[in-house]
Amino acid sequence: MRMVIVGFGTVGQNLVRVLQSKEKQLLREFGFRPRIVAAVDRGGAMIDLGGLNLDRVLTVKQTRGSVAQDEKLGRPGVDGKEVIEEVDAEAVLELTPTSIVDGEPGLSHIKAALRSRRHVITTNKAPLAIAMPSLMEMASYNRVTLKFSGTVGGGTPILDFAKKCFNGNRIESIRGIFNGTTNFILTRMAESNISMETALKEAQALGYAEADPSYGIDGVDTACKLVILANWVMGSESSIKDVEIDGIRKVTSEDVKEAERKNSQVKLIGSIEDEIKVQPEPIPRNHPLCVEGALNAVSFKTELLGEVTIVGKGAGGVETASAVLRDIVDVRRILAG
Repeated sequence: MRMVIVGFGTVGQNLVRVLQSKEKQLLREFGFRPRIVAAVDRGGAMIDLGGLNLDRVLTVKQTRGSVAQDEKLGRPGVDGKEVIEEVDAEAVLELTPTSIVDGEPGLSHIKAALRSRRHVITTNKAPLAIAMPSLMEMASYNRVTLKFSGTVGGGTPILDFAKKCFNGNRIESIRGIFNGTTNFILTRMAESNISMETALKEAQALGYAEADPSYGIDGVDTACKLVILANWVMGSESSIKDVEIDGIRKVTSEDVKEAERKNSQVKLIGSIEDEIKVQPEPIPRNHPLCVEGALNAVSFKTELLGEVTIVGKGAGGVETASAVLRDIVDVRRILAG
């Protein structure tokens, strides 16, 4: 199974390490050995049609800043779309960062891969939030699959859980905490009576928040995940334009204290009911959604079982890489027939 990795940041590098550690297990349990034939980052590409040496890819990236700087296999200046169209592979792993403005370059990468009849695995939420129905239609037309387990919940299998575990049992609504950064910030505000600015600095120091945390704090990250859930699980044809978004910038220490007095905590809740929306809400401390720290928690209200909640880590390089690995195994099963 030949694969092209486009986007070789935290998730891509962690995925390579996971593939190294799981090589024998994948061969023993699933009968295949994944081969990375190209890796692409902002500087260009590193290509070997026989399969890249993974230790070498990681070393070049870490010591020289770009995989394209390899003396023999480096291709400086080559972009992801070129590599996708030119390099033979069964699957493209699109792991570039999210850009909700236009979904690029991930949207073009995914379209190019699907047109080339490559299976696609992505962790990039923006292309799906912007154009998921048309991308799924394109995948179907070209008889390939588009997999995206790592876009919602990181390593926690929220999408698979919702799609595969309620067969015949209609999901009526979904509510949850989908962003670990905001949950960490709100938890710290409640625990230590500190301001949002102080809690944010803590989150950044611990690696829970990016240098620019706007997507999380403004609710955009949660909105993207809701669109993916609405389309994949609820059968909607939605985009991020259909989501009512209110982040946590206006949440004050007094709001947090008021919730505490009522034995509740303020949480950024994403919901799919009559409408799709993101907003801060007080959640009773004894409710399953009232999780602390950087955890995610999602409750599915079902026709027959009532409310079912799944809780787990929502982010992290290794965690998201584990979701990509799940998708790789699924694609391999499809290829094996």
